[in-house]
Amino acid sequence: MVMPAPPREPGWKPNPSGLLAILLVVGVVVGVWFVSGGDPGTPTGGGTPPGFSSTADGGDDGAATDPVSGEVDPETGLTWVSLDELPPEAAETVALIGAGGPYPEDEDGGTFYNREGFLPDREDGYYTEYTVPTPGSSDRGARRVVAGEPDELFWTADHYDSFERIIS
Repeated sequence: MVMPAPPREPGWKPNPSGLLAILLVVGVVVGVWFVSGGDPGTPTGGGTPPGFSSTADGGDDGAATDPVSGEVDPETGLTWVSLDELPPEAAETVALIGAGGPYPEDEDGGTFYNREGFLPDREDGYYTEYTVPTPGSSDRGARRVVAGEPDELFWTADHYDSFERIIS
């Protein structure tokens, strides 16, 4: 059974403040979403975020996991690569970087300017580059390790045309 609405009092006018409040709240929510980099294709809950692992009981313990070769680093957008998957000369170069040298080439330890823009934007001088010797090559070759902060190492086999982030 449908009940009719009670009659309105004479002089009654609708109050738009409720509608304005709803529009204001929706506007604020949408504004915050855009400012925070919202993406309609990004799930907003219920899943395990990248870089995190669920515990055996199905809960999320919130601890970051170690990178896995072949997966994408969420910080840089580059694929992770294990040092043991690279040529042995790359591991030797990384060991020299950790020891502070000496390096085989005069240019090693020089500033890498990231002109190609594949690495995260940092101020000039943040990244340094190191030659990874290529057996049989008469020059420095194309292979390099680029270093940022400690444990921030990048590999390029094609003279900066592409990069992978080294798991260190």
